Amino acid sequence: MKNFELISKFSPSKDQQNAIDGIVDSILKGNKYQTLLGVTGSGKTFTMANVIKNLNIPTLIMTHNKSLAAQLYSEFKGFFPNNKVEYFISYYDYYQPEAYIPRQDLFIEKDSSINDELERLRLSTTANLLSFDDVITVASVSANYGLGNPAEYQGMVMFLENGYKISQKNMLIKLIEMGYTRNDNFFDRGNFRVNGDVIDIYPAYFNDEAVRIEFFGDEIDEIYHFDFLENKRTKTINKFILYPASQFIVGENRLKEAIKGIEIELDERLKFFSDAGKLVEAQRLKQRVEFDLEMLRATGSTKGVENYSRYITGMKPGGTPYSMFDYYEIKNKDYLVIVDESHVSLPQFRGMYAGDRSRKETLVEYGFRLPSALDNRPLKFDEFINKKGKFLFVSATPNEYEIELSKGKVFHQILRPTGLLDPEIILKDSDNQVEILHDMAKEVIARNERVLVTVLTKKMAEELTKYYLELGIKVKYMHSDIDAVERNELIRGLRQGSFDILIGINLLREGLDLPEVSLIAIMDADKEGFLRSRTSLIQTMGRAARNVNGKVVMFHKKITNSMQEAIDITQKRRKYQDEYNKANGIVPHSASRNLEDSLKLEDAAEILRASKNLEKIPATERAKIIKELRKQMLEAASNLEFEKAASLRDEIAKIKEI
Repeated sequence: MKNFELISKFSPSKDQQNAIDGIVDSILKGNKYQTLLGVTGSGKTFTMANVIKNLNIPTLIMTHNKSLAAQLYSEFKGFFPNNKVEYFISYYDYYQPEAYIPRQDLFIEKDSSINDELERLRLSTTANLLSFDDVITVASVSANYGLGNPAEYQGMVMFLENGYKISQKNMLIKLIEMGYTRNDNFFDRGNFRVNGDVIDIYPAYFNDEAVRIEFFGDEIDEIYHFDFLENKRTKTINKFILYPASQFIVGENRLKEAIKGIEIELDERLKFFSDAGKLVEAQRLKQRVEFDLEMLRATGSTKGVENYSRYITGMKPGGTPYSMFDYYEIKNKDYLVIVDESHVSLPQFRGMYAGDRSRKETLVEYGFRLPSALDNRPLKFDEFINKKGKFLFVSATPNEYEIELSKGKVFHQILRPTGLLDPEIILKDSDNQVEILHDMAKEVIARNERVLVTVLTKKMAEELTKYYLELGIKVKYMHSDIDAVERNELIRGLRQGSFDILIGINLLREGLDLPEVSLIAIMDADKEGFLRSRTSLIQTMGRAARNVNGKVVMFHKKITNSMQEAIDITQKRRKYQDEYNKANGIVPHSASRNLEDSLKLEDAAEILRASKNLEKIPATERAKIIKELRKQMLEAASNLEFEKAASLRDEIAKIKEI
């Protein structure tokens, strides 16, 4: 087994090392659950990386949103450049699941846009899990959703090597069975093409290279990677393992069994509707399922194939669906599951099943799907939490659930490598809170520092922004109506100093890490609820712990239980951190963080969009433009800038249409 090789110019601090040693020791002793309670800015990610290195077992890191998953993926790619770090999130740019609203007799057809790069990354994950031991996967909730049977997926693998005897015809048949499509004109991922004794294959999980197989009679003569745009050889290889184009691809026998099972269930369900006098539902179901069956017979797949996953994977009715966890378990006795921001992630995982079930039960009841479609579902929470792996929950504010599961194996990381203290807390009466904040903000702005303000409603965010603008302060607001690209630009603008105050509702969901912010203002802190709970308040106050001048002002009429608990915990930590710094001669300093790249399109694509005479550009020049844009697209995708990559992809498509 290849060891995990952690690359970093830093060494763990004393507090981090204590947590690392404690967690590793706990897991090695066989404890299933443990918790890392680390304050904001204490280097929890670096601790996680060291735990992985010391345990040296495959790891699945899960979190509750794609933005945070992208951030973690980038960090772990940096920590483990010589190991397999994979990224597994939903491959949809846009996804509208099918649904039926009975009271309006309205059926909403499934509508989606698949991101090719995200699909490649998902396939890369499953392929590498079956090939290597040193794999770290950073995943969103998508890891809890159903996948194909890993044993069936592994059984469809094609092993190729020089001297291997196989006829070209048999290889082509095998490629089609594996879900690859012949395309001699437009060669792309998931395609193959044939030219005499040569077969070119573009594996669905490869980035920018394809594989060429050269035959001599019925024997493989040579295998090599090549740049398919320039048709240049890049690396000669003796052996090659090709994985299927999808996790739902199955062998011919399994497909026949699946079709037979679907036909039997269809007959039973049609009889049920007929006996109940529901002729519309019967006709609707017959038409939909028979079309899907025809597609399965002809192509081996169909739109919405996941709804037949029970038959395709061989799962028993009501059984636990295959998921990312099964790809870990098929090879590994031991693996680690890290749940980041567990105070948010675990409740989200818990609610996934019920929401999915409710929508599908309606589809089944009204004849849009067979009852077996209910088995195409995410894991139930108890199925997730009882998986074979060892669990590490990571949070600054873990819930009681994680603490109880860990049975005392809770490891605290209170000290920051920067020596920064938890922020000073200032309590102010909420009368005249807008004017008081104005005066406090001016002092912060004079030091060239920034302010975050949290309010309770969108309207208040907009009105407060308008009011401060009239007073001559550079301020902007951010809430759910603002798209991801614009949110990124707002955060960049705040850090760059384009404006000084950012007003929002639940700014935590942006995963904000802003060293320039030294003042957090919590308006109406005593309005008890989700946004003013103990956990939310502690998390919000933690945003000010990146700056040596960090302060939090809480406006209130009364001190609620949530406020008091948050204040007590923060002040206790602050006292401990201050005493440690004084005893060890540590001088706190503000954290530093590189400014993220803009998501807006750059040079080539902008110039291209402005051009009105693409038709007049010679074909050879258009090919060069496509190559350059594709290079930018792949670079953006590898940096997880998927909005930018999608825009470049659309520009490439426009040129190809000419």
